[in-house]
Amino acid sequence: MHNGHEGAKTPQQLYASLSRLDSSYTPAACAQYAQWIDEIRALKQERNAVVLAHNYQRPEIFAVADFIGDSLELARQAKQVAADVIVFCGVHFMAETAKIVNPERTVLLPDLRAGCSLSASITAEALADRKERLRRAYPDLQVVCYVNTTADVKAESDVCCTSANAVKVIDALDSQHILFVPDENLARYVQTQTTKTILSWEGNCYVHHHITPEQILAVRRNLPHVKVLVHPECRADVIQLADAVLSTSAMVRYAKESPAQEFLIVTECGLSDRLFLEVPEKKFYKSCKLCAYMKMITLEGVLTSLREMRYEITLPEDVRVGAERSLNRMFELSA
Repeated sequence: MHNGHEGAKTPQQLYASLSRLDSSYTPAACAQYAQWIDEIRALKQERNAVVLAHNYQRPEIFAVADFIGDSLELARQAKQVAADVIVFCGVHFMAETAKIVNPERTVLLPDLRAGCSLSASITAEALADRKERLRRAYPDLQVVCYVNTTADVKAESDVCCTSANAVKVIDALDSQHILFVPDENLARYVQTQTTKTILSWEGNCYVHHHITPEQILAVRRNLPHVKVLVHPECRADVIQLADAVLSTSAMVRYAKESPAQEFLIVTECGLSDRLFLEVPEKKFYKSCKLCAYMKMITLEGVLTSLREMRYEITLPEDVRVGAERSLNRMFELSA
């Protein structure tokens, strides 16, 4: 977890920092961003609001984030935050998770189009049906759902997990048969790390699923000493090429603590940008795709969201309570 609270930057400082990432960060663009950042900071104070930002967000959003992290870190942070309003810079299911654990607070998502191909691959109805059929064959079956799911899927599950704690959560359960939903790649990876029997769903994150071994091997040929860090949502043939298989938060820790100087970051590109800004003395290469959904959240969108209090996340109370039970069980088992 990175606490994003740093002093306000001038347009020149923003340009010096961001222009190293991408040529679209022109002096004019950074001057506009600096103005929006000042306005967002003023509105945050006025509304007693915090901004939570996922690792895959645009780099300029990190400048207004109170906390930057992976989905588990942000879910934990959402529980502890002392604010009236939470602006969630991430995708829809993450904002829902913040609402699940903060029923009395207002949770805003700056753009409702920010969905997720993985969470869209499963519905609560389909899960209830599959669970019922499988329990006839495996009476001890428990359902573990990845946090990248909608609130009603969480409510239909026994416990949630993230890529950082999936193995720990599954090993802590008293059943041999686990229905793991909805990420088939993460399910396959978890199966290599546990003696439990993992039954998987057919779903994937399009960003990670489209990364190929050829892309990794091409970088390795040119940079044989590079450390390859791979997210477990990647395909098995990509995971086989990894020096370390890590969640996004673990990648940040590994890159900061490892004596290695050069890394290939195999996940969504936003994480490479964050590392490049936070660990400027090391080199980070990207083998990644952009998540179109994550990038729908913009600085201007955050400003409008705070100004107009728009795109509030609401949940039926029975769904919220069921999903909270599933999340709380995760916090207990992964403590």
